[in-house]
Amino acid sequence: MAGIALLPAFLQGVNYPGEVVFYDDAPASADLLRAGFFVPEYMGSVSTVEVLTEMPALEVVQLLTAGFDYVLPYLPAGARLCNAAGVHDASTAELAVGLILASLRGLDVAARNMESGNWQHETRLSLADRQVVVLGAGGVGQAIGRRLEPFEVTLTMIGRTERPGVRAITDLELILPTADVVVLAVPLDATTRALVDAKFLKLMKNNALLVNVARGPVVDTEALIEALQSGRICAALDVTDPEPLPPAHRLWSCPNLLISAHVGGDTSAFAPRARALICDQVTSWTTGGQLRNIIPT
Repeated sequence: MAGIALLPAFLQGVNYPGEVVFYDDAPASADLLRAGFFVPEYMGSVSTVEVLTEMPALEVVQLLTAGFDYVLPYLPAGARLCNAAGVHDASTAELAVGLILASLRGLDVAARNMESGNWQHETRLSLADRQVVVLGAGGVGQAIGRRLEPFEVTLTMIGRTERPGVRAITDLELILPTADVVVLAVPLDATTRALVDAKFLKLMKNNALLVNVARGPVVDTEALIEALQSGRICAALDVTDPEPLPPAHRLWSCPNLLISAHVGGDTSAFAPRARALICDQVTSWTTGGQLRNIIPT
């Protein structure tokens, strides 16, 4: 074990073992040189991870996100990469269910109608009795599934491989045409980038709802815009490609679309769960114990 644990300032409030240095905004150069365990800023700019190339003593990079693709180009050889699996599951699942309900019941339309005092009564789809597919059977996907079950839906979980309660992704083309709601909860990697392309969208039934709480590039943006503008499907996105979404981007003006600004995991539940994870990981690092959530690289 070498150096210090270098952590964002908001992670203070826990008794970490060993020598810990907290930083605001950006770490000092002297601390980067000494750091053996580093936690990049949560939802920071790319410069937060670019500094990994300047850290000769680095042994562990512990992320505060479940996604990790953005770090791989800068990860030094020999350094272990760990994500924050489990930290965001509950909050992201809450948002997924919220986006489904808001979209099906027209809550975004009702909010806009309040500005003009427009009383617009209409019959909307219920979540009850819908056929819901959750694509991604990891921690977030399972958390979404557990929260959907009380809504009296018919739920299908899809993962990389078949196992009890989970269908294999090789069955996707058979399942998609039956789904009223498709929720994306997969990690971003070479196999899932642009997974939702024109072919995927054409397989979805008319008026089906696509919900993305995974990563923006899992969806081919141009193909989605075409599908939305045709009026054939609806979508609710917490993540987009590009991100942040520029003000003049065509997605903003698409019909049948609800967008939130990548807020899935950023709730009051985040900080205490993040502190607990980081404390456990720093303890394991300083004592030679087993780290959690190691990403194969």
